[in-house]
Amino acid sequence: MKKPHDSSYKFLFSNPELVRDLIMGFMPDEWLQSLDYSTLEKMPCSYITEDLRERADDIVWRVKVQGDWVYLYLLIEFQSRVDKYMALRMMVYVGLLYQDLIKEGHVKGLLPPILPIVLYNGNRTWTAKTDIADLIPVLPPFLASFTPHLKYHLIAENAYSDTELASLKNLVAAVFRFEQFSEPTTIIELIGLLNDWLEDRPDLKRVFAIWIRATLKRKKNYAIVLPEVDDLQEIKVMFGDRLELWAEGLKAGAKVEGKQEGRQEGEMLMLQRLLAKRFGAIPADKISLISNASVDEIEHWADRVFDAKQLSDIFND
Repeated sequence: MKKPHDSSYKFLFSNPELVRDLIMGFMPDEWLQSLDYSTLEKMPCSYITEDLRERADDIVWRVKVQGDWVYLYLLIEFQSRVDKYMALRMMVYVGLLYQDLIKEGHVKGLLPPILPIVLYNGNRTWTAKTDIADLIPVLPPFLASFTPHLKYHLIAENAYSDTELASLKNLVAAVFRFEQFSEPTTIIELIGLLNDWLEDRPDLKRVFAIWIRATLKRKKNYAIVLPEVDDLQEIKVMFGDRLELWAEGLKAGAKVEGKQEGRQEGEMLMLQRLLAKRFGAIPADKISLISNASVDEIEHWADRVFDAKQLSDIFND
């Protein structure tokens, strides 16, 4: 089952600007950084295996190499927990991607190169092997020649200090800082930076506003309701006025009845706003359903907004 982290990151990294900044800021390779990322193209990433099971990768992009129609494929997998067998999973995903490229006619001769990336945002240190060969015992020379080798590149958010991330004018660095923030003032600073950097990109401003709301909702120490999420400057002002008060109220154990009622109303308005942004006018029966739902039900539906293809997918249990 996909975690909220996976869905929200898939939502973010469906934008080419985030993929470009991931490579430019966190892939220490001159050749990769020399590519023209204006040629980035998002690829379908849902495959049917030969035994008829469906496999959906998190994100697959391709980028031109030296102006030719020879593509480097970027396979990005999002992880919030350490998986001992991640190298095996990535080998399977790479194989399925190659099969799909052949089936769809994207391969003319040699297979194109694929760069497998695991983006990890968990709290524990990543301890899983990054090469499938390291999961197999050492064998005699003849058998060893058949040992598979496939590595993935790990980008672990907790490997970077806030000072390192703050030195980069990079959207992905800002995402990492937001995930790791320890003080409410850090949120205000980051929203201000994003608002300035994206002055000419109102579409990305909205993307980040939605993602910020979803991220704060996962933070156990804050659980903040944000009825307005489509404008970063408004969110910044709101934080300046209320964030400390809300955080202190949660820590002090404010009256449960008032807090629950206010939270429910905020969650209800937020869900309606997100649905209207994605699908347009909301039918009256759905508004009535939301108005009479519990906080848990509303949060459950809100988590589906990122992946739903149509309004009925949100409420279909």
